[in-house]
Amino acid sequence: MLLAAACGTKKTAVAETPAAGKETKATELTPALAEGKNLYENNCAKCHKLFEPKKFTKEEWTPILVKMGKKAKLDDTQMASITNYIDSQL
Repeated sequence: MLLAAACGTKKTAVAETPAAGKETKATELTPALAEGKNLYENNCAKCHKLFEPKKFTKEEWTPILVKMGKKAKLDDTQMASITNYIDSQL
């Protein structure tokens, strides 16, 4: 029985590895990227739905972010933070 329990433990550890990998990926944001995500979510969602970063390419995001940054009256630092977050998700 101890041997069966040890095998069960190994199976559990293997089964948890992919989930743990997903959790790690979700928490990989640095404090700077987390700030950009927060700015994106809190400023952009005031006027319209949020788009998944992967919905557009980096080249498509550039003019969108410039235009929306002006409308939202975000400063250069805030825009750089949002842009870095979006780029990190592509």
